[in-house]
Amino acid sequence: MNTKLHAICDSQGRPLDLFVTAGQVSDYIGARALLGSLPNVDWLLGDRGYDADWFREALKDKGIRACIPGRKQRKKTVKYDKRRYKRRNRIEIMFGRLKDWRRVATRYDRCPKVFLSVIALAATVIYWL
Repeated sequence: MNTKLHAICDSQGRPLDLFVTAGQVSDYIGARALLGSLPNVDWLLGDRGYDADWFREALKDKGIRACIPGRKQRKKTVKYDKRRYKRRNRIEIMFGRLKDWRRVATRYDRCPKVFLSVIALAATVIYWL
């Protein structure tokens, strides 16, 4: 049983919103689910999985500039700020710190709602208490 965790983080790498999908599901599903809860920010950093024209347009409509590299199959290359993109490591560090909790790393809970609750509890303890 695979799962994929999608998260919105602030500039310090603290999670603000979390969403869990099945592991084989595209990142577009997570992007669409979290789009409505995006805070009022200037930039959004994301990996190649979130590279979609509709997502870039939705971000532009909200006044958010995307720093997402283009997929390798893209015909027309997408420009992005490589220097700013390097700051995405804070998000990867956040995922790593969540996996320090054994229950999150090994996914003991079979129910997605319970698993998301454990992730939210771990995030609260690690970052907000």
